[in-house]
Amino acid sequence: MKRNPTRILFLILPLIALAIWVDVSKQLQFPNPFKAGTYWIDRNVEIRLGLDLRGGLQVILEAILGEGETVTGDQMEVARAVIENRTNALGVAENLVQVAGETRIVGEFPGLNEADAQAVLAIIQQTGQLEFVNLGTTRLPEGTVIVTYTGDTPPEGVENAYQTIMTGTDLKAVGVDVDQLNQPAIAFTLTDQGAKIFAEYTSTHLGQILGIALDKQIISAPSVEVPITGGAGIIEGSFTIESANALAVQLRYGSLPVPLKVVDSRYIGPTLGEDSLQKSIIAGIIGMIIVILFMGIYYRMPGIVADISILAYAALTFAVFKYFHFTLTLPGIAGFLLSTGAALDANILFFERVKEELRGGLNLSNALVKGWKRAWSSIRDSNVATIITSVILFWFGSSFGATIVKGFSLTLFLGVAISLFTALFITRPLLTLAVDLFKPTNLKRWFGI
Repeated sequence: MKRNPTRILFLILPLIALAIWVDVSKQLQFPNPFKAGTYWIDRNVEIRLGLDLRGGLQVILEAILGEGETVTGDQMEVARAVIENRTNALGVAENLVQVAGETRIVGEFPGLNEADAQAVLAIIQQTGQLEFVNLGTTRLPEGTVIVTYTGDTPPEGVENAYQTIMTGTDLKAVGVDVDQLNQPAIAFTLTDQGAKIFAEYTSTHLGQILGIALDKQIISAPSVEVPITGGAGIIEGSFTIESANALAVQLRYGSLPVPLKVVDSRYIGPTLGEDSLQKSIIAGIIGMIIVILFMGIYYRMPGIVADISILAYAALTFAVFKYFHFTLTLPGIAGFLLSTGAALDANILFFERVKEELRGGLNLSNALVKGWKRAWSSIRDSNVATIITSVILFWFGSSFGATIVKGFSLTLFLGVAISLFTALFITRPLLTLAVDLFKPTNLKRWFGI
């Protein structure tokens, strides 16, 4: 049964129009005609650029393990979530934090200036373990590193060890406030269990020192003047607004289940990222112009059809990236350009098969049908092989934190899939329609034979 090319193209045209709408828009809004002030579609479709195109920070963290110690996948996933929550609370948008291998976490934070990058590095390394410690009558200065223990028995062989009364897990809410001298302080509210422990301790240790330690370092050491039974209090210390906010973020989102260290960090300035973006755009435009000219000059009518198909392919691919909020990186652009070659390959295979059939004496209509049948197996196999390779590369990038490989494979996969779609539903029916409309008889002029 012969397909109607006009019907296929009429079905495809609205899809291409929708893609162009997404491509040229930053916000898609389609009003609901049945309810004023609401929208059927209301979606942000601004293009998201990776840190190599807009600048930012990339950091690799590794778990600090002692001899014989191991870390579980669940602990690394919790650590990843804590880091993501901390950086989100600092206002870092579009960050990407993922576990890489068994002991490493890779974080990408696009759009940061150098000062913000240093703040992110500082907050993601701290374990964030808060302890309320019984110091007895000894007031330790801020910054003192101590040894703590839980339970009633101190560790053997340690001269000065202090009992932990409770930890940050008993905190219910944390925020930044001011103390009586109008200085920044940390306000906290305890859980029911924490409030009970705190009330019992402050009621029986009046006049003694309650140490507050973060990662075994004293940050405040107030005296217990009155019993605190309301389940709330403040932590006073030598805080600035910035340090108080950073500490509140750490406490609010919990401590890391395993300490981490920075093994590698890379900061890309916004100027360098913008320069990379501009050069990529120029290279892409030049490449597209060369391809369009070559196809039109060498293949004549089929080449012009292929040019239209390639432009539709570019519009659809870019729309998919914008609508689904995929992050575009330099390797991603490379994957897009490579998939453009795959799109051309499908067209060229089809056109060369048609030429062979025409040279063999078939009329134009039959040559188009038989040429496609003979080219289809090669087009299908090559594209499926590329898609399988892309899936393997994406798995590798996800498992080992190779974000460059991941971005490249994702763009290549989408590009090849869309190029296969355009070959099936745009190039073939459009060329059939053009032949029906123009009815070319001079094959040398129209097909370059």
